Amino acid sequence: MTSVSIRSRPSSLRFKICCSAKKETVDKVCSIVKEQLALPDGTAITGESKFAELGADSLDTVEIVMGLEEAFNITVDETSAQDIATVQDAADLIEKLMLEAPPKVV
Repeated sequence: MTSVSIRSRPSSLRFKICCSAKKETVDKVCSIVKEQLALPDGTAITGESKFAELGADSLDTVEIVMGLEEAFNITVDETSAQDIATVQDAADLIEKLMLEAPPKVV
């Protein structure tokens, strides 16, 4: 009789959503975050940058969301705002909201 052994190893792989925001959106969010937090010019910000790691407290995060709403002409509800932790989270939400928004009459 043979015995079968199955081992489970922890995986460091994480699945990401395939439909992430456009680079232009991420870049604009990076710029707004940098401005709102008054970060020095050399500070590197990417989609993976977490607001907390950039020194943002809860009030800073609210101000970032307000800046994003103004810049992209969107409205972020409180529940969605609480789910934003990274630049990529914000950019993905912005694009989602822009797709859902009804066309504006000029």
